[in-house]
Amino acid sequence: MGFVKEFKEFAMKGNIIDLAVAVVIGAAFGAIVSSLVDDVITPLVLTPALKAVGAANIADLKWGEVKYGNFLSAIIKFIVMALVLFGVIKAMNSMKKKEEVAAPAEPSSTDKLLADIRDELKKR
Repeated sequence: MGFVKEFKEFAMKGNIIDLAVAVVIGAAFGAIVSSLVDDVITPLVLTPALKAVGAANIADLKWGEVKYGNFLSAIIKFIVMALVLFGVIKAMNSMKKKEEVAAPAEPSSTDKLLADIRDELKKR
């Protein structure tokens, strides 16, 4: 019975749930980036090149038997995803910096005692 209880505590920890949510959202985000690259960026950027080569789709690009069109698409997806993640992380870091307003350090007990002594000497 102890094993089941320990596993339940482990599975219900906040960071495990957060990780599961991150994986699901990451998969959905990956689909969005794939669509952005395949449906928007690739046609805009590579249409002139594809017309010059005579291919109708980036996946049709090949050199002999080597199909390099899918590889080009994967590179574009990686660059777009890296740029978007960079922007998201940069925005999150800037929000964290705004939240981290450093409170002035409180004087130590020795400093407080010395300040009290100073104040008493000034009164005399």
